[in-house]
Amino acid sequence: MELSYVKKAAAQAVLLVVGIAMLCFGVWRGETATVLSKAIKLCLECVGIG
Repeated sequence: MELSYVKKAAAQAVLLVVGIAMLCFGVWRGETATVLSKAIKLCLECVGIG
């Protein structure tokens, strides 16, 4: 039972590091403006304004 806890913790740590790396790569490529504009459009469509 102790080994499965260690594996789970290791998998969570790896996924966290991969997620942070992907986030940093997206910021480095300059995709923040694209993501923000798409999010705004989506919100306006859901509300029914856009």
